[in-house]
Order: sequence, then C-alpha cells, then structure tokens
Amino acid sequence: MNRIIVAVAACALVAGAAVAQTPPANPSAPSNPAVSAPGPNNPGAPAAGANSFTEGQAKARIEAQGFSAVSPLAKDKDGIWRGKATRNGQTVDVAVDYQGNVVAR
Repeated sequence: MNRIIVAVAACALVAGAAVAQTPPANPSAPSNPAVSAPGPNNPGAPAAGANSFTEGQAKARIEAQGFSAVSPLAKDKDGIWRGKATRNGQTVDVAVDYQGNVVAR
C-alpha cells in the first residue's frame, strides 16, 4: 500500500514539474515568429526586433531575392538591416528584418 502511495505522489510531482515548465503564451505577437518560414513575407515587414543576422547573412538574403550590387548594410535602432540594391536596372532601398523578410521600397 505504501508503494502505491509513493508511486502516485511521484507521478503527481513529475506532472506538476512538466506543467510548470510550459512557457507562457506571448499575446502581443502570436503570429510574429522569430524564425522565418518558407512562404510570403510578413505583411507587416520589416518587423522590429532583435536581429541575429550578420551583415553577410542579410546581404545573402537580399541577393537570393534577385537583387545585385548590394551596398554596405547598416543595422538601425529597430534591428533592421538597411541599404540599397539593384534589381531590373533600378536602385531601391532594401531592408531585412529579424524574421528574414526582405523588403524593397
């Protein structure tokens, strides 16, 4: 009988610990993942956030979108890499946010 009580208590402790480790939901940005996924750009891009891309990685993302002659990039106060690039003979402003979205204006 004591073994059963000990086993039940141990299961309750394990279940309680698992629930306690579940991170809280972030209601302010539920559809704003930090990791980019294949598919269309975030319509709110470029999104401000802590950008972990290096300048070289940001440049590679811009070039992968068909741009060339990418100028040196600078990270702004919102964590967005910004610069200029050429596509179809036109020079445009480009930006890469922390999600990897490439935006041209």
